[in-house]
Amino acid sequence: MTNWGVDTVFGMVGHSNLGVAEAMHRAETAGKLRYFGIRHEGAAAFAASAYGKLTGRPAACFGIAGPGSTNLLTGLYDAKADRVPVLAISGNVDSSVAGKGAFQDIDLLAAFADVAVYSAMVRAGSDHAELMTMALKHAILDRGVGHLVLPDEVQVLAAPNPTASGPAGRMPDLRVAPPAAALGQALDQIAAATRPVVVVGAGAKFDMPAIVALAQRLHAPILTTFKAKGQIADSHPLAAGVLGRSGTPVASWMMNKADLLLVFGASFSNHTGISPYKPTVQVDTDPLTLGRFRPVTVPVLGDVGVTATALLESVRTAPELVDQRAEVAERWAVWRAEKARRAGTRAPGRVAPAAIFAALSDLVPEDAVLAVDVGNHAYSFGRYFETKQQSVLMSGYLGSIGFGFPAAMGAWAAAPDRPIVAITGDGGFGQYLADFTTAVKYDMNITHILLNNGELAKISEEQRSAEYEVWQTSLLNPDFAAFARDCGAHGARVTDPADLDSAITQALEHRGPALVEILTDPRTH
Repeated sequence: MTNWGVDTVFGMVGHSNLGVAEAMHRAETAGKLRYFGIRHEGAAAFAASAYGKLTGRPAACFGIAGPGSTNLLTGLYDAKADRVPVLAISGNVDSSVAGKGAFQDIDLLAAFADVAVYSAMVRAGSDHAELMTMALKHAILDRGVGHLVLPDEVQVLAAPNPTASGPAGRMPDLRVAPPAAALGQALDQIAAATRPVVVVGAGAKFDMPAIVALAQRLHAPILTTFKAKGQIADSHPLAAGVLGRSGTPVASWMMNKADLLLVFGASFSNHTGISPYKPTVQVDTDPLTLGRFRPVTVPVLGDVGVTATALLESVRTAPELVDQRAEVAERWAVWRAEKARRAGTRAPGRVAPAAIFAALSDLVPEDAVLAVDVGNHAYSFGRYFETKQQSVLMSGYLGSIGFGFPAAMGAWAAAPDRPIVAITGDGGFGQYLADFTTAVKYDMNITHILLNNGELAKISEEQRSAEYEVWQTSLLNPDFAAFARDCGAHGARVTDPADLDSAITQALEHRGPALVEILTDPRTH
């Protein structure tokens, strides 16, 4: 495992994984890995998923037989849905009692069959090192969950000392160039376009310089999916913000006026907001993603960065190509005026989300990592927060409430020298509230911005829209700021927009976990 560069584990030690835990203990003592003991295995899996989203490399999550492993599943489905590598390790009951209804005995290979791209049982005669290699190779190349189950008795067997390999000689270079014919068709589409736009998804995260260079050559606005927010600074002259219902009217305006879409690393799912009616060149490394939901004009199979560079090197432009930068700036001016108006509205003792995200836009460092949960605050974040060069992590396609704070722990483990900011609602944070003590235990430098509206407000809104009565969406919350202080962290509560800047600044400057609870109106987002 450590030969493959997996040096971070989130998990819970228990009676059916003690042998593996001791092996990890020895590896940690030798300086080969870091182990973070969590309060709930779901937090471990979310943290590992977030680690993979930020770095492109796998971390591990770890649980016992039965409930310890099944608790991992939601976070692992998040990794599956968002196509990120994670290693999951399950202890298991002794093989002599497996299948006989023993305590905590369930069929873990069956339980993980859908979520994992690779799942195997390590048995007494197994080539255990090769099974770990297979789990990690599948996780990295298939961008998903690699899973191993280790029965209790196997964990203490003497190892026969085979040579354990790493990625050298086992991994290909994935930066593959596109076929010449498809590249030529894409260039023809570009040459005929007068108002092209570039759309980037999370699959373009590590290739933005090449894409931005192409967009600049075409004077083409760059629109992002919600998952890709932050991949280009909103201050860039071609940046138009986020598409879709979590996005900006700037992006929607530029999409509507486009005569060609150049789409890099996006899925075209129903929430991306990508128009199905425009001529489209789609670039992706996964052949199944190309034209997945409907035919596109030109599907291009190739590495996103290599393909963007190849297009730039041979691009021809129409004589009537429009420089769209002035129009992007004009639409931003209109939207920023509207955001300022919304920031000025408030209910007594509450702060408008537009005001919160205006303050965060000004104060969050440009090298920060932002872990965003699911709920009304996420819609507000997509619309109002203006990115500099921050990295944004979210539960994209699974859309799992509770992701935000465990994801911040995973981000801190991956990048402890960067500012880490969690943005959650009260509903999401409540699901993994206990793991705030994990952040305190390991002195994780996380600033948690908690928008507290006292209910599952997004669900209340959906009930009203469907003409149902609002039912069972209210929450009974503690004083979250006091809770943070009780855990040994910094905690502050804000009810007046005049106190926003000072409260956020103090939290960002605090070394260690800090929580800013901001009371908001459930009817405003």
